[in-house]
Amino acid sequence: MNEYTDMSAAHRLELTGRERLTVSGVEDVERFDETGIIMSTTAGTLVVTGEGLHIGKLSLDGGELFVDGRIDSVTYEDQGGGRGGLFARLFG
Repeated sequence: MNEYTDMSAAHRLELTGRERLTVSGVEDVERFDETGIIMSTTAGTLVVTGEGLHIGKLSLDGGELFVDGRIDSVTYEDQGGGRGGLFARLFG
């Protein structure tokens, strides 16, 4: 296995409809409000956008995050992209 495969094994997304998202491999939640959540995961920075988003449960010890609300998108930010782009549009 290569390094990327090892990292992705610890990271998992499970989307149920557009209302419930479970993310494993979460290292930190950088920012969140009802329209967006930005988190660091073992596979990179993950950005979730939608409406009425709520973090139902966060366990950084276990690396799990549960999100409820209307989920519009789940996107990985490029590591070299810095905090411009989508970050600026969401929270700038």
